[in-house]
Amino acid sequence: MYEACPECDLLLNPAAPEPGDKAHCPRCGYLLQRPRKQSIERTLALSLAGLILIVPANLLPMVGIKIFGNSHDGTLWSGVSALLKEDMWAVALLVLFSSVLLPLVNLGLAFLISFHLFIQKANNHLVRWMRWLQHLNEWAMLEVYALGIIVACVKLAGMAELRFGLGLYAFVALLIVNALLTIELDIYLFWQRIGQLTKR
Repeated sequence: MYEACPECDLLLNPAAPEPGDKAHCPRCGYLLQRPRKQSIERTLALSLAGLILIVPANLLPMVGIKIFGNSHDGTLWSGVSALLKEDMWAVALLVLFSSVLLPLVNLGLAFLISFHLFIQKANNHLVRWMRWLQHLNEWAMLEVYALGIIVACVKLAGMAELRFGLGLYAFVALLIVNALLTIELDIYLFWQRIGQLTKR
């Protein structure tokens, strides 16, 4: 089975470089593969950190508002609840899935896959988990929710006293961990190692 170079369409045997090595097209020099060193270990550590951070990010107060002597603390869950009370079911479900449930599932899958690859233990669900991870990664939109928080804070800053809670700091840390996880998770290397485990 051959693979075509994305740049010049030259048919090549599938490249299988080791982590840290590079595979280039012999005709045009296009970089075909460059597996990252310690991608599995870093993905395991980052996904575990994300699973720990997602609990305070969801449950602890993110932003507190004090206006006319009245105080109110907001969490991710209270935002979903407020949307449901306003009968905005579609928006509430979108926020719930994209900002709470899907990031949790995404982190859980990354942890399960990287853990099995780290201990080099085969699992019948590895291929299915990897496919789900690739598809769900496109729908876990923590950045969009973060943008909504920033916009809300800017609008409320002039009319109310704001205080930032531990939930917001945990959420920011979760965003950083999620971004690093996207960078460190080497899809090619993971599929290569999954293929090696399933052949045993």
